[in-house]
Order: sequence, then structure tokens, then C-alpha cells
Amino acid sequence: MSTIAAPQTSDPLAPGTGRVEGAGFVEEPVDPTLDLFNEITRLKEEKNAVLLAHYYQESAIQDLADYIGDSLGLAREAADTDADKIVFCGVHFMAETAKILNPEKQVLLPDLNAGCSLADTCPADEFAEWLEDYPDHKVITYVNSTAAVKALSDVTCTSSSAAHIIEQFPEDQPLIFAPDKNLGAYLNRETGRDMVLWDGVCIVHETFSEKKLMRLKARHPEAEVLAPPECREATLRHADFIGSTSQIRRRAKEGEPGTF
Repeated sequence: MSTIAAPQTSDPLAPGTGRVEGAGFVEEPVDPTLDLFNEITRLKEEKNAVLLAHYYQESAIQDLADYIGDSLGLAREAADTDADKIVFCGVHFMAETAKILNPEKQVLLPDLNAGCSLADTCPADEFAEWLEDYPDHKVITYVNSTAAVKALSDVTCTSSSAAHIIEQFPEDQPLIFAPDKNLGAYLNRETGRDMVLWDGVCIVHETFSEKKLMRLKARHPEAEVLAPPECREATLRHADFIGSTSQIRRRAKEGEPGTF
């Protein structure tokens, strides 16, 4: 996929371009009387486009989406769609994945600079150099990585499929897991493996505080703690349920009424 370089200007809106400094999109004027919901819906039908949105998008975007899901669910939907165009309301690596699965389709990312802090911790050139020290290792990468990093890997996984994939390798086969060291450490504990871990993290999951969690549990002792495996071990040890975004959503939706 192409990228749009931000214009070099001190003015946040470059005259004559509509490009916002530091952004990966063009800021075009919009008629304030236009009903954006209806217009976007009309354009989707006219262009035979499907709009995919991640769970993390704001509600106004989710209301427009044809499908809402996590990385795995969105990838599956992208692979199955009959639409000519895929509009991906997510981060850059997700749109890359959609394009890999649909090389003949046009994949549009509203903001080409929509990044993932985890993917950003694993630049492909640095990862390639690091791998040279482990020539006998098979490389497993989390789907939350760039296409360039995936190309350096033997297999790509999601958080829900990772343990199963790891168990397919012989026990004496040395493994590398990247880029999320927290997810890798969790998988080492779950599978009994000793994978070499790339030192990458998601800044959101890193900010979860064990002390704050304990204070919340003290105020809500009846609450069930749901956590994704990308959290640090200090957080996960207090979790009642560990799973992917879709698994956590299903747990909260289908479980007994209560507090989470």
C-alpha cells in the first residue's frame, strides 16, 4: 500500500493541499448540510464497497460498518467479501492484511498513518538483523505486525490461535515469538516452551496498573476480571478470564449477569 508523506509546513493545514501535518489523510471541506451517514451509505452501495471497523473504533464509525470485529474476525471477513473495495477502519497493519488476502481488490485506509504502537516496536530492518543470531529458530509472529515483519516469519498467529500453532512444532524445535513480549511470555507459561521473545509491547496494555486493579477489586469484590493475554503477568495473575477481544466480549455478553 502507498503512503502519503505529510507536507513540510509550519501551518497545520498546508495551503492548497488539504493535508494535515503529521496525518495520513487529506482534509477536504465538507458541506455542513450533508447527511454524512446517508452519503457514506450511498457511496458504499454505488462503489460496491464494504466497510470493516475494529472494536476500538468510536460508535459513529461502528454504526456505519458492515462488520465489526477484532483483527482475526476482520481478516476473515476481508477474505470472504464479494465487495470490489474494502474500506478498513483500523490501523495500518490490518489494512495490509486485508490486501494480502485480497490482492485483486482495492483496500482503502482512511488514515494511512493510523499506526499500532506494538507493530511500531518491531521495525522490519532491525528484526531481520536480530534474526541473524538465531538461524535455527522458527519464527512465529503475532498478526499485530507489519507485512514486512510477517514476510520474515515462518507463521503468523492471533492471540487465540497462537498456543495451538506453537504446539504443532516439535518440542526440540527452538522458536522465536514477536513482537509482543507479554503475549510471548504468557504463551511460554501456557505451553511450557521457552521461546525467544522480541522486546516489543503495546503501550495500552503496558499502562494497566496492578495497584489500580487491586484497588478496583477491593471496591468491587464481586467483579470478574477479564484481561487480554497482551497484559503483563502482574495483571494477568489477577484475571478470572484471559482471552482475545472477541472472546472477552462473548464472555461478558453470554455470562451470568454481573460486574466486570
